[in-house]
Amino acid sequence: MAGQWQDRQWQDWQWQNWQWQNWQWRRSLLKSFKLIVLTIVAFWVMTLSACALPQIKATDRLFLPLSLDFLGEYDLPQASQFENTPVGGLSGITYDPQRDVFYAISDDRSEKAPARFYTLKIQLDPASQLSKVDVQGVTFLQQADGQPYEQQTIDSEGISLTPQGTVWISSEGVARDDIPPFVNEFDVKTGKLLRKLFFPDYYTPKTIEDPQSKQTTRQGIQDNLGFESLTLSAGAARMGPTEPYRLFTATESALTQDAETPTAETRAKARLLHYYVEAGRIDLIAEYLYELEPAPSITIHHGLCELLSLDPAGRFLSLERSFGLGGFKVKLFQLSFAGAKDTSLLPTVQNLPKVVKPVQKQALLDLSELGIDLDNLEGMTLGPRLPDGSPSLLLVSDNNFSDNQKTQFLLFRVKGLKPQ
Repeated sequence: MAGQWQDRQWQDWQWQNWQWQNWQWRRSLLKSFKLIVLTIVAFWVMTLSACALPQIKATDRLFLPLSLDFLGEYDLPQASQFENTPVGGLSGITYDPQRDVFYAISDDRSEKAPARFYTLKIQLDPASQLSKVDVQGVTFLQQADGQPYEQQTIDSEGISLTPQGTVWISSEGVARDDIPPFVNEFDVKTGKLLRKLFFPDYYTPKTIEDPQSKQTTRQGIQDNLGFESLTLSAGAARMGPTEPYRLFTATESALTQDAETPTAETRAKARLLHYYVEAGRIDLIAEYLYELEPAPSITIHHGLCELLSLDPAGRFLSLERSFGLGGFKVKLFQLSFAGAKDTSLLPTVQNLPKVVKPVQKQALLDLSELGIDLDNLEGMTLGPRLPDGSPSLLLVSDNNFSDNQKTQFLLFRVKGLKPQ
């Protein structure tokens, strides 16, 4: 009897074990079936979504959907004077939203009057067109000892307003006389020098002798191709007085040691510096390459004249200007730093590997399409908002104090730029 009872227990256990295994197998099969169904559904959802929605290109994520409406121009009267100084050579401009005025730097090299910048009031008519530009003040720049800059020791080109109500001003230097470029901060009311920006030594124009061969080479900025452009992080003038900000400046073209033999395809490599600025501290964050468009044929001068920060995401406008047989040609581009490689440890950027990427560019506007005679446009800034709420963009030309040129202001409406 005991043996029969044990056999019965064994048979019951085997039956239960078979049921358990069978249930496990069916459960596993059901999970696999569900996974297959979900995978098929997900695939068709993704396929249908891809067909129904517009494809987003990588460049669409890098750049803003910007466009510009040209609103008109205004030419400053020839031979304009203010407090016994000739108003001209306006190569850089910045907007003060607190006072609703502009500051424009004069590219004079302290020849016709001491180095200076002007305070301008720009008036618009009801149709948002330029109706008048009034000169309201002039501020003379002072060196560390309180004296004005001597002739041919400064070539001021760019200007930007800080949250503290001061201005940074860039100078190209005078390479042929080994006078280095600078980017210095000045008091906006008195013109007093407050502090200086540092930059790598390979920007300094000088002759270097090889101790072995005794051969000499030149390095640094090329003459009249130094720190032309200058901009602060977007909305800096509206920040609190203690908030840090970013500063960006760039050479107009390649450094001497970076220059290549010009051809119809040559893209000169300008250098673009990125700084972090706060009270009592300035840090160089990075340096990037900016490749200019190939120069038009029979060109006398071609370069990057201005940068303008658009938003905190590292997007900018750039202004490239050339002069040659066909007159002045000016183009605007949108820039993105995404993917650009730091070159701040490279004394020369000739024969770089392909992994060293420059800032990325996208064409925005060729000003020859405006149908007007262009002058030597070099300055660019965002101005006040227009009556419809759109940001305004203002460009100004450097007339080189020539009777054959003019101080030209161009006004645009910017579409696609969010408020800062």
